[in-house]
Amino acid sequence: MKRSSKIAVAILATLGLGAAVAVFAHPGAMGPGMMRGMAPGAAAGSHGPMGGPMAGRVQHDEAFAADMHLVRDMLFSHERIKRTVTNLPDGIKTVTESDDPQVTQAIQTHVASMVQRLSDGKEFNLFSKTIPVLFDNRDKIKTTVEATDKGSVVTQTSSDAKVVAALQEHATEVDELVREGMVAMMRNARAAMGGGPVQR
Repeated sequence: MKRSSKIAVAILATLGLGAAVAVFAHPGAMGPGMMRGMAPGAAAGSHGPMGGPMAGRVQHDEAFAADMHLVRDMLFSHERIKRTVTNLPDGIKTVTESDDPQVTQAIQTHVASMVQRLSDGKEFNLFSKTIPVLFDNRDKIKTTVEATDKGSVVTQTSSDAKVVAALQEHATEVDELVREGMVAMMRNARAAMGGGPVQR
């Protein structure tokens, strides 16, 4: 199993798919304490049955629940999010905005948190196969963020062709989440659990 889905698969393996939906609906219920209390291999970063080389990246991250909360808010508000992606020769430019002030704030807070995580090497990953590539090569990525009245403009570039491909593929992953919300999230969850290829 690819390490990119370790954290989310660990949640699903421990709680089951239905309970995982509840976690996304109420992310405050899964703080670091609960993650530490899971069975061996259940928490991201452990070396049990679901463990692997992500060890230490997320398991004791106190900001995990807050970031889950933001993801939950945006998934349930996906119809109020407008997003455009421009593939550049060396990366991507994304514009993510909303006419809803609360969604705008969630977008801007999420972007700021993810940019900081990338800088710090603190991986936050829910079913993405591209996130590990980006974190492993974070020193090869140049990121600029511009806040707008309704959201954020993010430009990420790299001189490494593999990283450019990962940036562009990740933008596609995010597009699907914006377009379909929880439907896309749970489809990716089933694929991560070995339920077959992702059907887009």
